[in-house]
Amino acid sequence: MKNLLENLIENNRKYVDYGKLASYIPELEKSNKNDLGIYVVTLDGKEYGAGEWEKKFTIQSISKVVSLMVAIMDNGRDKVFSRVGVEPTGDSFNSIVSLNRKPSMKPFNPMVNAGAIVTTSLISGDTEEEKFEKILNFTKKVTGNSSVGMNEEVYKSESQTGDRNRALAYFMKSNGTLNGNIDSILDLYFKQCSIEINARDLARFGAMLANDGVLPWSGERVISRDVCRIVKTIMVTCGMYDDSGKFAVHIGIPAKSGVGGGIMASVPRRMGIGVFGPALDEKGNSIGGSHILKDLSEELDLSIF
Repeated sequence: MKNLLENLIENNRKYVDYGKLASYIPELEKSNKNDLGIYVVTLDGKEYGAGEWEKKFTIQSISKVVSLMVAIMDNGRDKVFSRVGVEPTGDSFNSIVSLNRKPSMKPFNPMVNAGAIVTTSLISGDTEEEKFEKILNFTKKVTGNSSVGMNEEVYKSESQTGDRNRALAYFMKSNGTLNGNIDSILDLYFKQCSIEINARDLARFGAMLANDGVLPWSGERVISRDVCRIVKTIMVTCGMYDDSGKFAVHIGIPAKSGVGGGIMASVPRRMGIGVFGPALDEKGNSIGGSHILKDLSEELDLSIF
């Protein structure tokens, strides 16, 4: 496996030349475009890494998986999905137009920005700090990494440039989809996106999902099998932005990407995979990471379909 991963890195590094860094969050433009790494955690306890898997980066939209899980655990699935849908969309992840087209006005799914802002608003706690600690502590537990924290500079950069997310939030508040203090909800959302991890952390998160909510290294159940099934299903249909259908056809693994360059993938009953490559394609997914996952899926027959 180690040799396979190293070959995948070498064979797919060329694709980073065709990608671009996320420029709308200025701090993300400081990333090294040439970085590319992968980490695999199998359910029988084996771990393998290659390339720049140790490099830290911010979780960005992969945090939407975390906030969805926490929101369901806090409120139950019925309440959460009465406020946000589960349908894929062909629009971009930060689209406002899609909200205005839906008769119900609620966001299409929890993996677009509008939907994630709603699920974040549903997380219980007396203060914003308490809610963030709940998200952060859950991430620490699932990754087995107690040193996971927030990148302060990226958080400030997101907060200063997050006008599109503010527009989404105020639009939803105006039609009754979003309740609560908008500034507080968005600040929590910016903070969760700025949690800093590496490819190993993503692979461990994916391995928990692959193991139906049980941590493979300890046997501890952290979410129910039902929540795990819901999350993996939404990852398949909505996890790779408006490229999710193509990803499902050609790779066939539940996955969630983020504009920080990460992709977290979960192969049911087999393994979790974490990929890092900050050079993004036109949809906002890691271009080198997507090619690596395609080759790995074909080599090991990982598609769930």
